[in-house]
Formats: sequence, C-alpha cells, structure tokens
Amino acid sequence: MKLHSGKTRIVGLGSALVDVLVHESDAFVRRIGVEKGGMTLVDLSTLENVMAQVSNTPSVVPGGSACNTAVGVGRLGGQARFVGKRGSDDTGAFFQGALEDRGVDPLLMTSDLSTGRVLSIITPDAQRTMLTYLGASADLQPDEIALDCFVDSALVHMEGYLLFNPDLMAASLKAAKAAGALISLDLASFTVVEQSKAILDEIIRDYVDVLIANEDEALAYTGIREEGEALAQLARHVDVAVLKVGARGSYIRHDGQVYRIPAQGTGVAIDTTGAGDLWASGFLYGLVNGFHHEQSGRLASACGFEVCQVVGADIPADAWARIRKQLEE
Repeated sequence: MKLHSGKTRIVGLGSALVDVLVHESDAFVRRIGVEKGGMTLVDLSTLENVMAQVSNTPSVVPGGSACNTAVGVGRLGGQARFVGKRGSDDTGAFFQGALEDRGVDPLLMTSDLSTGRVLSIITPDAQRTMLTYLGASADLQPDEIALDCFVDSALVHMEGYLLFNPDLMAASLKAAKAAGALISLDLASFTVVEQSKAILDEIIRDYVDVLIANEDEALAYTGIREEGEALAQLARHVDVAVLKVGARGSYIRHDGQVYRIPAQGTGVAIDTTGAGDLWASGFLYGLVNGFHHEQSGRLASACGFEVCQVVGADIPADAWARIRKQLEE
C-alpha cells in the first residue's frame, strides 16, 4: 500500500442512519404487515406508527455501513471521520453526539428532512425484520462533497450503496483522489452489484485501491464461484482485494500473494449485523498503521467475531478491551 507518510485518518462516507433495535414476537411482525426477515423502505409516518406499537424498550445506536466502519476505527483508537447527512432534529443531534462519544469526527451536512432511521425488529429466533426510512441520508448532494472532506486522510472508505447515486459516487471518488487519499470500496450487497454493473468496472479500475466483497457479491461481480479464481478477478485492477467467506474466514490478495485468514472464535453468532462493517474497521486500521496484510486480516477477524456476539453493530466496551489487548500483543 502506498500511504502518505504520517497520515492515518480513515474517512467513512455513506448513509447516516440511526438503528433502533427492539425485541418483539412473530405475531407483532404479522400484525404490522411486513415480510419477516426482509427490509422494507417506508415513509416517516409509517415508521413512527410502527414504533408507537412496540411493547419493549428499544436500544438506539448510530448505524449505516460506512458509519459502522468509522466507529470501529475510532474504538480501536484510530483517527476516524464520518461524512454523511442528517436532519436538523433531535435524532440527528443524537447521531452526531453518539459518533463523538465513539471517537469519530462527524462531518455532517444537514437537511430539512428527518434523520434516517432503521427499525430492526428481532424475533425470538434471532431473525431480524427491518423497516428503513432513509430521510436526510438520501439527500446528500454531489456539490456538498468537497476535497476538504478528505484532506489529510490516508484512506476513504465508501459503502457500495453509494452506487445507487452515480453522480454522488463520482463526486466523492474525484474529491477523495484529489485529496491524495486511497479509496476502499465495500460492494455491500449482491443486489448493489447487479444493479451497478454498467459503472462498476470503470469505477474500480480508475479509483479503487482496496476492494472488499463477500461470496455473494464476488459471484455477482465476477460470475465465478471458485474462491481462488474469484479473488484473482477481484484483484485485477486494485492493490488489495478481500473475499470474505463467512464462518470460514477470509482471503486477502496483494501483489499476487494470497493470505488465508481463519475466522476467530468458536461461539455461535447471535447476530451477524455489522459483521462486514466491523471486519473492515480492523483491516483498514491495520493497513493505514503499517501492519502486514495478514496481521490486518487477523485484527479484522477479531472485530468481526466480537460484533457477532451481540445484537446490533455496537460492540460493547469489554469486547473492545479484548480486541485492543490482542492488538497490543
């Protein structure tokens, strides 16, 4: 990796969403009329109507893919910033304050729309049903992304969902490169890949330094199921390619060399929400701080394991203490 000397800041760019997590019954999910286990886009009134019906006290944390990664970097003790858009409301103020509390510098534009929220309804079988109101997070405009967002940063991490807004994606890529930062892209979802095929090859070839994908995303992008060949295809135009294979760990390819990273821990995953986002936290933190690719992968694996032991993407303090101890060792 060709990093500028002395720069270690990682900037996450993506949707500013507040995650509202609540445990409810299967009957509750049937009553509100959404598909169990699915993700439904809703308007604000629908979201608030459902939230008024919950019977248990929810937990509320900052969310969004790139935001989760930035929080992980901050928790590791790294320099972290998040760029996104929130509403001028109490929820937006909460989001900003929560990032600051987690060691993240929030660079947030504001909108007249309400701050985006995701209501995650967790049923007794640990399945998660999500109602998403994008709100202000979807109101981020290309002309709001400037070089100043990324100045003095080593790397800008972009969530694949930005591909749904090609103009915003293009402005962000150009600004990040103009600032001299490396760019990492998490492909986010196989549906993102399938719907972005027309622009994805050019973006990866011209801008991306670190490409991160899971098995489904890699298959959608390369058309190849065999892991070694898929990884080689992912690595064609980038310096570092990552293929995550769930409970079997991950592969990292750099300069023709492949590193096999085993999954950490033997505990059963309680919830895999944020696993990829926090994996990226550990990996990117390692890269910008000069770790070997294999060391960075092992730190990533530790972060991914710990987030799977809790509900939601907010790793508790005792787990971060375990991760930091491993980092020191």
